[in-house]
Amino acid sequence: MPYWGWIVIGIAAAVLLAVIVLSVRVGRSKRLRTAFGPEYDRTVDEAGSRSEAEAELRDRQKRHEELDLQPLAPEARDSYLEQWRSTQERFVDDPRGATMEADHLVLEVMRARGYPVEDFDQRAADISVDYPELVGNYRAAHDIAVRQSLGEASTEDLRRAVRHYRALFDELLETGAEERLVR
Repeated sequence: MPYWGWIVIGIAAAVLLAVIVLSVRVGRSKRLRTAFGPEYDRTVDEAGSRSEAEAELRDRQKRHEELDLQPLAPEARDSYLEQWRSTQERFVDDPRGATMEADHLVLEVMRARGYPVEDFDQRAADISVDYPELVGNYRAAHDIAVRQSLGEASTEDLRRAVRHYRALFDELLETGAEERLVR
């Protein structure tokens, strides 16, 4: 075979390898974007580069696989639902106290399910794997609770925080649509 034939074969092999690598990267990015939804874009914005963000999201998935998450026993679930009803009723007379209760109640349910709860950022990262559509609202609710502790949140802010907590609470308790309709 002539020398130029080997060069053509080498170039074709390099192009084929580049196409395969690009295809794998695009597929992995698409899977992560699908799995994490809006959390994917938030993480890319925060990380500064897509590759760093995707490494972070893959790390979250690996960490999540190591968690021993359990569903709640029906009795525990019912108890938490009753506590939530009480918290929600309290909001009318004490929005600040009810918001703090909602935050603590979500934390209790997370702990009962098996999520580590020591650090808020880690909690949000862990939650993002299962509930990527809700983690942004959870962060917003937490930010409002922090502002409330500084006396900087309005009653409308607190109402919004409780609604955000409620959405995550429902998912953590694995309540169905029929349960939400009853309330």
